[in-house]
Amino acid sequence: MSENDPQFAVEEVAAVDAPRRARVDDIPEPVETPAEKLERKRDYLEGFLAEKPQGVGTGEPGGDIYEGVVSALKEIFDPEIPVNIYDLGLIYGVEVADEAHVVVTMTLTTPHCPVAESMPAEVELRVSAVPGVRDAEVNLVWDPPWDPQKMSDDAKLELGML
Repeated sequence: MSENDPQFAVEEVAAVDAPRRARVDDIPEPVETPAEKLERKRDYLEGFLAEKPQGVGTGEPGGDIYEGVVSALKEIFDPEIPVNIYDLGLIYGVEVADEAHVVVTMTLTTPHCPVAESMPAEVELRVSAVPGVRDAEVNLVWDPPWDPQKMSDDAKLELGML
């Protein structure tokens, strides 16, 4: 770009006035009484954490089937590391189709893991037992390979890594 480019106009100024400071006198008087304000604060978060997201399907995150599958996965523990497989980062994906067919994509810490043959079957069995699940399928993948960075902060804290 050149100095004569018509898209930009350059203006040099000697000084800029400092912005006006806010003063306590500038705050408008409250339109609600202190009792009303306390009541508003009291019910502000009431029921917020227990409320389910609106318009979420059962197979989407926040839905009943999806959350049930995640809960079931959090009950399965790695035999060598005292952390559940979900927080350990072994679960790469949970997909729930409209017909309640669940596909879990997972890995193991190493291909030579002693539970390489039994773990996918246990995951399939536990996921199939979740209410609302019609059938389950487990895909065991090795790419991308698992590494400790995939663990949740809870798992890292449990193992003394944080």
